[in-house]
Amino acid sequence: MRIGYGIGTQGLADGGARFAELIDALEALGFDSIWCSERATGPIPEPMVSLAFAAGRTKKLKLGTSVQVLPGRNPVLLAKQWASLDVLSGGRTLPAFGLGVVEPLEQQAFGVTREERAPWFDEALPLIRRLWSEDTVDHDGPRFHYEGVSIGTRPIQQPPDVWLGGRAPRELRRVGEFADGWLPSFCTPAIVAAGRQQVEASAAAAGREIDDEHYGAMVFYGRTEVPEPYASAVGARLGFDPGDVIVVGIPALRDRLEEYLAVGFSKLVLVPVQEAESWRAEVEELADGLLDLQGTRDLPAA
Repeated sequence: MRIGYGIGTQGLADGGARFAELIDALEALGFDSIWCSERATGPIPEPMVSLAFAAGRTKKLKLGTSVQVLPGRNPVLLAKQWASLDVLSGGRTLPAFGLGVVEPLEQQAFGVTREERAPWFDEALPLIRRLWSEDTVDHDGPRFHYEGVSIGTRPIQQPPDVWLGGRAPRELRRVGEFADGWLPSFCTPAIVAAGRQQVEASAAAAGREIDDEHYGAMVFYGRTEVPEPYASAVGARLGFDPGDVIVVGIPALRDRLEEYLAVGFSKLVLVPVQEAESWRAEVEELADGLLDLQGTRDLPAA
C-alpha cells in the first residue's frame, strides 16, 4: 500500500504558508505523494503551479493531479510542462487527467462543450504520450495538426504513468484503453471492485494490461462530521448517502483503507473535507494511525 494526500477542491490548504506546512509535514512523515485538484473558477491554486511549489520544497514526495482537465489544453504545451516537472523533480510526477467537472462555469473556462470533451481527450492523450517518448511527432487529426513537432526534452520516467479517474461505463472503458492506473473518487470498495472488472475487460479488448498495483482511490474523510457542501453534493449529484463514501474519524478511515486493500486497491489518497487548524498536527495524527499500513505488499487477488 502507498498512502498519498490530496487537498480537494474546497480551498483547503490555501495560502502559501499553510500549503508549505502541509507539504513539509507530508515529506517529513513519509507519505507517498501529494495530489492537487483543479478548479479553474474555484478557490484552490492551479495544480501545476502547486506541484512545482511542492517539488521545490521536497526530495521524495511524489507529485500528482487529481485530476487535471485535459480538454481545452494544447497537448504540446502540456506535455512540455509535465516533462519539465518530471526532470526538475527527479522523476516524481504522477500525471492524472480527466474530462472536467460537469459545471457551467468550469466548462466556460476551458472553452470546450460537454459533447466535445471526450473526443478532445481521446485525441490529446495519445499525442502527449508520443511527445514524451518520440524525437518528433507527426499528427493530422480533427483538432490538432503537427509536422515534426518536438518538446525538446523527455521526462526522466520513460514515460510517466498516466492515471485516469471516473466510474461511468464510458470512463471505465477509457481507463482500460488509455491509462496506466485508475484513481476514482467517491466510491465504496465494492464499487471499485466491480469497476476494476470492467477496466480489465476494456484493457484486454485493446490488447493492454494494467499493473495490479496501479489501482487506487481517493478516500474522503472528516474528523468529526461530513460538512456542507460535501453532504449535499454527494447526495444530490452522486446519489449516495454521504456516509457511504466519506468516513468520519481515523479508526473508520483505517478500516476503509483495509477494505480497499482487501479488494486489491493499494494506491490510496486521503482527502480531508474539513479544514485543519494545523496541517502539521493533522498529518502527524494520520501518520500515527495509518502509515504502518504503507508498504504492505501481500495483496489479495482482486
